[in-house]
Amino acid sequence: MREEIINWLQGFVPPRGTVDRFERMRSCAGALFGLLLAGLLTRLTLGNTLGAAFLIAPMGASAVLLFAVPASPLAQPWSIIGGNLCAALIGVTCGLLIGDTLLAAAVAGALAIGGMFLLRCLHPPSGAVALTAVLGGPAIHAMGYHFVLMPVAVNSFLLLAAALFYNNATGRRYPHSVQPERSNRHETLDAIPTSRLGFSADDLDAVLKSYNQVLDISREDLQTILTQTEMLGYQRRFGSVTCGSIMSRDVVSANFGTGLDEAWALMREHRLTALPVIDRARRVIGIVTKTDFLMHADLDHHMHIGSKLAAFIRRSRRVHSEKPEVVGQIMSTEVKVAAADRPVVELVPLMADAGLHQLPVIDEERRLVGMLTQSDMIAALYESGLHKDKIAA
Repeated sequence: MREEIINWLQGFVPPRGTVDRFERMRSCAGALFGLLLAGLLTRLTLGNTLGAAFLIAPMGASAVLLFAVPASPLAQPWSIIGGNLCAALIGVTCGLLIGDTLLAAAVAGALAIGGMFLLRCLHPPSGAVALTAVLGGPAIHAMGYHFVLMPVAVNSFLLLAAALFYNNATGRRYPHSVQPERSNRHETLDAIPTSRLGFSADDLDAVLKSYNQVLDISREDLQTILTQTEMLGYQRRFGSVTCGSIMSRDVVSANFGTGLDEAWALMREHRLTALPVIDRARRVIGIVTKTDFLMHADLDHHMHIGSKLAAFIRRSRRVHSEKPEVVGQIMSTEVKVAAADRPVVELVPLMADAGLHQLPVIDEERRLVGMLTQSDMIAALYESGLHKDKIAA
């Protein structure tokens, strides 16, 4: 019985936070910046006609959401604008139509929540906006429906503008828009490879539907957190095999000025599908694949592929050529690379979903030190899993 009471009391103690000191200071500074800016600009714009109402109290609660938890669905632009205006309109209406102040406040709060659900702009501080319209005193009551525009709308838009600037300037994506789901690169109906194992988006949707409560986190962020947690568990199970421990070190590469004929010959000789392109300091500046050759040769399935590809690769003897002559003219400059100390498990989504067959591996100075292929990863994960099974046995 005593242990049950202790456990019950411990439920009142909040868990330790996971954000660092910088994030806490960033949030506090953002609230200071946003509230000060909104209050000053409102007062400069409207003068002293509103008295102390140039910055209403619910804006403090809105600042907590916009600057401390900008990723929350409750803190997005439509939430603060739609929620505050909807609540203010309902609050003023209830204050005018219902004679009893307590009843008017209660009805305003309830209807504000219902309106926000209907308009999909749930914003907790808006409940306080509705109560302010009813309980704000003679100065607020005298404004009537002007209260909706001034100061509620003005405060809300100014605070939102401050949040848009400050959050993005300090490294927080805002608005926290929904990222498009990754599609199958082969344009078939199959899900991407990493979605065929573990939980799926449909599984998450089903659980959220059965949970049937409003969460202060977007579905996409929740899915990302769960996926990364699953990946960490997988990494712990199979060990921290790094790219540097399994990569190929004797790398065949090309330079910007390597001729197309020479590069194609290297790829055929070593049975490669890609060549990393490096500068004089061995820093990766691009990558050329067989697909690059085929695309730039402008091959048509109605024509003889071999003859047209041969004509494209063959070096021109003229000083000025209309077709590409060297690797640097057809290479891809946006190259995905991996650090030598990066765990290979982290590259599974990149290799599987994005369809990459190989990745250049670089050191701290971005110099090419190796090449990692899908075959290397499969072998490493297989050996790691086999080692774990032997230990368990």
